[in-house]
Amino acid sequence: MKPLPTWEELNVPVLSVLSDGTVRTLRELRREVAAAVGLSDEQVAEALPSGQSRVDNRIGWAASYLNRVAALSRPARGRYEITPLGRTLLSKHPEGIAESHLRALAIHGDEWWITRRTVDGEAEIVQVEEPATTLDPTEQVEQGIARIHEKVASELLSRLSEQDPTFFEDAVVKLLLEMGYSGVGGRGVTTPRSNDGGIDGVIDQDVLGLRKVYVQAKRYAPGNPVHRPEVQGFVGALSGKADGGVFITTSRFSAGAIEWVRTVPARIILIDGQRLTELMIEFGVGVQTRETVRIVEVDEDFFT
Repeated sequence: MKPLPTWEELNVPVLSVLSDGTVRTLRELRREVAAAVGLSDEQVAEALPSGQSRVDNRIGWAASYLNRVAALSRPARGRYEITPLGRTLLSKHPEGIAESHLRALAIHGDEWWITRRTVDGEAEIVQVEEPATTLDPTEQVEQGIARIHEKVASELLSRLSEQDPTFFEDAVVKLLLEMGYSGVGGRGVTTPRSNDGGIDGVIDQDVLGLRKVYVQAKRYAPGNPVHRPEVQGFVGALSGKADGGVFITTSRFSAGAIEWVRTVPARIILIDGQRLTELMIEFGVGVQTRETVRIVEVDEDFFT
């Protein structure tokens, strides 16, 4: 399967689709461009971490950039049509329209294409060469956030491994509570280590404790996976108490353990170190928000 086109690679298809002179909505444009470049259903369904369609996002940025240099116009809210400049651009660069081609068309004074710098205490505007990237601005932001999360995830596993087992058990119970498993009026506790019977934590999902979530937590080193016998022991500890539970580790589960869980009637959820840190970041357990990035777009309703 060919790779998903970058936003730059979508400039020509966007102009080509609009070259018949028909005004199209962004939704129509996205659908027709995806068909024109021969994207598969899987490629169309590929999503960014935010949940937005990746190709829809790239087509949207291509249309936005082309509109910014007057290669496209918007005769009405959310609608696009090609301009004479757009037709000229398409005829000159039928094999591909890069960001450098669009920068050459920038309207004088348009600071979207230029960068400010300070010289001797005075701000001046200068044209700069930016590193080439195939990512659109939204993807660049999300990629940066993903890299930060990877770093934090690694630190979380390291810090959890430095703590004693009781701390880890408390942490996973707190995580499950933050995820909403306590229900209404429920609570979560860790069990005494001297007599836990293979159960490290219990979460009551209602005030009377009629519905419970049982937890096993193993603070293992990365190279020490949880094997099938340990999972079997957890399932055995659940006998007579519940028909399922959650097994969490800082390490990973062996292939044998994962395969065995699929064959037993008990519903056992396995959460390895990678998934554990993803959930801790998502639900704010063991992390704090240092900075919030707010991405805005024009409110079309404001201008109608």
